[in-house]
Amino acid sequence: MTRTHLDPAITATLTEAAARVRATSGTQVGDMVEAALLRTLTDTVTMGDDGTAFVITGDIPAMWLRDSTTQLTPYLRFLDTCPPLADLVAAVVRRQLACLDHDPYANAFNDGPTGAHYDPEDVCDDPHVWEQKYEIDSLAYPVTLAHTLWRATGRTDVFDERAHRVLRTIVDQLRTEQDHDASPYRFQRDTDIPTETLARDGRGTTVGRTGMTWSGFRPSDDACTYGYNVPANLFAAQALLAVAEIAAEVLDDAALAADARALSDELVAGVRAFGVVPLPDGDGTPVYAYEVDGLGNALHMDDANTPSLLSLPLNAPDVLDDDVWRATRDLVLSPANPYYVTGTVASGIGSPHTRPGRVWPIALAVEALTGTPEDRVRLLAVLARTDGGTGRMHESFDPSDPTAFSRPWFSWADSMFCEVALVVADETEARSLEAGGV
Repeated sequence: MTRTHLDPAITATLTEAAARVRATSGTQVGDMVEAALLRTLTDTVTMGDDGTAFVITGDIPAMWLRDSTTQLTPYLRFLDTCPPLADLVAAVVRRQLACLDHDPYANAFNDGPTGAHYDPEDVCDDPHVWEQKYEIDSLAYPVTLAHTLWRATGRTDVFDERAHRVLRTIVDQLRTEQDHDASPYRFQRDTDIPTETLARDGRGTTVGRTGMTWSGFRPSDDACTYGYNVPANLFAAQALLAVAEIAAEVLDDAALAADARALSDELVAGVRAFGVVPLPDGDGTPVYAYEVDGLGNALHMDDANTPSLLSLPLNAPDVLDDDVWRATRDLVLSPANPYYVTGTVASGIGSPHTRPGRVWPIALAVEALTGTPEDRVRLLAVLARTDGGTGRMHESFDPSDPTAFSRPWFSWADSMFCEVALVVADETEARSLEAGGV
């Protein structure tokens, strides 16, 4: 494997994008965007001789299926105009599909059978697997990336026999986990941290049948309090629609397409029946719970990691209820969300995955991208001034002292900052054209 050396066409594309950001949001933001766009591709992506690409998260030497997708977010707008960039994304998709083909329950992988593990004492001792925390989004993100590549470029070369097999596996596994007690999956870790292992001998807390699909862990890699994570189920429902399109239009597999569409409908119906609950301590306005167990319990919160309740318009635009989501947005961007934090410099959503009282730049970016154009301009400025003087985004920071942060190099956060800046540039240029009467 060799570290990525960028094709001149990619460098030119990213340099031009950064220049647009400088013209619309200033030199500091433009410089940060250019550095981040180049750094992610040169320093986290390693190209293999087999036509695949391995993507680390930044300061952890493993490839998360979620992170390796979200890190590519700001580049997806260039797929149809920059073929070398499309080739790079295709290489990532091939590696993601190979990972899922190897172990569809794992969330993070090594670059080959190195034997590296987050915890060597975990039940899973597969040398290819860094960690085997089952998270629904690990199945959904690679599907959405492959679908985006196909729709943007028309290329179908990533949909080979292995891809076909993996898409079938994804549908089957999501269906298996509708009845989790019949599932073979278990996760146990010898730890005093309850969010790092699953109860009931690795099966997780008790759940009832709901039509939704079970997840052991959240996108934060923390164990679910209740087994049905609502934003992950809606994201899976959206990804299944993508599976259905690929199966019908590329793979000529009508049975897979029909199964994927049917399962998507079942997940949405399950969320509607069990995951939409009255606003707590309010007037009974329906909102999305973050997690439920199908036994009457619901968790009202949101987490910075995506898919989140806040990110649903980005992750599940075709399957969410917009009125319910808007009421939910108001809830999670308020003190009613136990992980909403206010400081003297910034306010936003954090996560139990990091110490209390921290805001995550990823959540600020999602808040911007799901808000108004004015929100995006305001939050882009907040992100730029909370980098702790490093020129980079971090996992989390103290909202009253941004120099106190976690993870000095977190590529996902860098990419979300870039995406906000690029959207602001698009919108600013569009307003300028309208003002000029063009």
